[in-house]
Amino acid sequence: MGVIYENEVKGIGDMVEAFKDEGVFILFGDNAPDTLKDFCYTITVKKALDIIKEGQTLEIDGVSYKILSVGDVMQKNLEALGHITVNFSGDVEKGLPGAVVVEKAEVPSLSVGSVIRIFA
Repeated sequence: MGVIYENEVKGIGDMVEAFKDEGVFILFGDNAPDTLKDFCYTITVKKALDIIKEGQTLEIDGVSYKILSVGDVMQKNLEALGHITVNFSGDVEKGLPGAVVVEKAEVPSLSVGSVIRIFA
């Protein structure tokens, strides 16, 4: 199992906790629209080394979550904008086109320097 995507949180919007009760967090590159910036963790826009798909593993600060579904435009948005919604509901029906749904878990609190990886 190798790392196909790795990034690091470099900024935290003032309102990132607003979506925690909904079981999600949002990542966005530096180009986040002003209306969203406060609700996002900021990352560097990077390409993945392979296709991101269900069955792979999302790791946040060393804690692993199984990927249950990947939205149709998630990888395109991630690689072009650094934009992705991570949904911790475990409910693939709640997956939006730009989201990745992982197994049901508490939404982690990220900090500047938090490491996000995806393993194939």
